[in-house]
Amino acid sequence: MASDAAVFAARRLTKQFGRIPVLKEIDLELARGRCHVLFGRNGAGKSTLLRVAATLMTPTSGELFYDGKPLDELTSSMRAKIGLVGHQSFIYADLTVRENLEFYKSLYGTSRDVDELLEWADLALRADSPARGLSRGMQQRLAIARALVHEPKLLLLDEPFTGLDAVASERLDNLLNDIKIKGRNVTVLLATHDIERGVALADRVLLIDGGRIVFDATHTDDTDDTAHLVDELRRLLLETSSRELK
Repeated sequence: MASDAAVFAARRLTKQFGRIPVLKEIDLELARGRCHVLFGRNGAGKSTLLRVAATLMTPTSGELFYDGKPLDELTSSMRAKIGLVGHQSFIYADLTVRENLEFYKSLYGTSRDVDELLEWADLALRADSPARGLSRGMQQRLAIARALVHEPKLLLLDEPFTGLDAVASERLDNLLNDIKIKGRNVTVLLATHDIERGVALADRVLLIDGGRIVFDATHTDDTDDTAHLVDELRRLLLETSSRELK
């Protein structure tokens, strides 16, 4: 069983594609209202772990718990409390920015204020523009706003900074810090290659390699702690990359 503080928990989680194991007996709990940042080289299992947590993939073995309830007891209303921003944004290009959010609002039957979300995502001035005309950074902000329409308890973000310039990345930073700081009670699992940015956002830092969690540390806002974690992650990632090249 998972602890009461865990929004999501995995016990001996394994996922195979054919005979190839991608996740190997992972034990993991995500504490309520905290930002967990997951690092790892390409192919380490980050995206697979997020997709399993989002219930888009069925584990090969092991147990999953959501708010303490096992996966086979997960109701549609509980499943609706999971938000995912992956490599596919699930944005409708021909709809306007506002229409995208209104569509998902109606789909989930929530009372979320779309105007508030537009302001929060710094998209109010583009509300009536077709989504296809948005920059990459704007699309990412819209995708996160879309994922928050139904007020999820668990927000899963897979490489949200990919393809963003410095200004767009900083705006996305601000959105994620807002989720973290303002007591929105959203539990975040974010996968990224950006060590400095990820550590700065994290309450907890995880490193996955070869389908296993090989590093797990809490993070404070102390400058020395941040620098230590950044250096340690760089060292570990260099080690895992070196082993892969041999």
